[in-house]
Amino acid sequence: MTDNGTINVDAENLSVFVTQLFSAAGLPGTAAATVAKGLVDADLEGLHSHGVMLVDMYIERLRKGSVSCNESASIVSERQGAVVLDAGHALGHLTGLQAMSLATDKARQFAAGIVSVRHGFHFGTAGKYALQAANAGCIGIAMCNTRPLMPAPGGAERVVGNNPIAIALPTTGEIPIVLDMATSEAAMGKIRMAEKAGEAIPPTWAVTAQGAPTTNPTEAIAGMLLPSGGAKGFGLSFLIDLMCGLLSQGATGSQVRPLYGDFSVPYDCSHLFIAIDVEHFCDGGWFRQHAAAAAERIRTGQRALGVEQLFTPGEPEWRRRQRSGSNVQLEPSIVAMLNRFASELGVTAQPPL
Repeated sequence: MTDNGTINVDAENLSVFVTQLFSAAGLPGTAAATVAKGLVDADLEGLHSHGVMLVDMYIERLRKGSVSCNESASIVSERQGAVVLDAGHALGHLTGLQAMSLATDKARQFAAGIVSVRHGFHFGTAGKYALQAANAGCIGIAMCNTRPLMPAPGGAERVVGNNPIAIALPTTGEIPIVLDMATSEAAMGKIRMAEKAGEAIPPTWAVTAQGAPTTNPTEAIAGMLLPSGGAKGFGLSFLIDLMCGLLSQGATGSQVRPLYGDFSVPYDCSHLFIAIDVEHFCDGGWFRQHAAAAAERIRTGQRALGVEQLFTPGEPEWRRRQRSGSNVQLEPSIVAMLNRFASELGVTAQPPL
């Protein structure tokens, strides 16, 4: 156990262990490994709200049938650069990679590929799909809607989710250029982590069901998240909701069900993936070099008093991953949860967590 009370776990061993848990829960081996890697990668970047803390929810939904064991989505329609997929409630880590791969293939043909997905499920960090496109020489954009969690400005009811969006650019630099953000001041996953750890949250993250500020994560989960930037964050989230749901002819607003509600009821969110092939606009090498140069200007810019370092979007997560090496820091409660499922499913971690 580390000084801050977390437990050091080898990332490769953890990925194998989580793969075994998903396989024991009925997910095919390759698919189980893909989902496990997505969760462990998030933990390595310090994005623990999208990491292995989700294993219990994923497995319970697999058990109760609201998440299917399918490995891919089916094509509903395909018109030049536009594709609509039906995920059939498969795990979003699988259908997200499939959708962005289709989008980049279409972008090479038509300059842009746009893939919408209906009947989807939680897909982890949006940034990894945007980076998937960037690594293929495209500007990548990924977004999805969630169940309503935030009020309209001045409202007293949940009307829109804290819908995430990610944008990544190809670059020659070692450090990726990727914006990955939820449209709330804080992600619900962070509040759930605080609840599991018995910790308070900042008063700017959420309000109670009556609209009063709170530092109690349980009250926040029962209440409403606050949008980042007030009306601006709300407006962005509202349009993400409509783009994801209407282009896929899928769920919008309250048609998306609670992720932590009745595990027998499908989550039923909608996704949107966009790839733009820069080679259709300019020389790809020139684009990447200029993107890297722009990022370097940010990092080497003048700093305010007391600020040691400036970062570009996505850089803090990249640096956390470099520092973490091959180890993941897990809360004891998360390790206990993983071991509980291992006991229930007959899986033995070697070496044990």
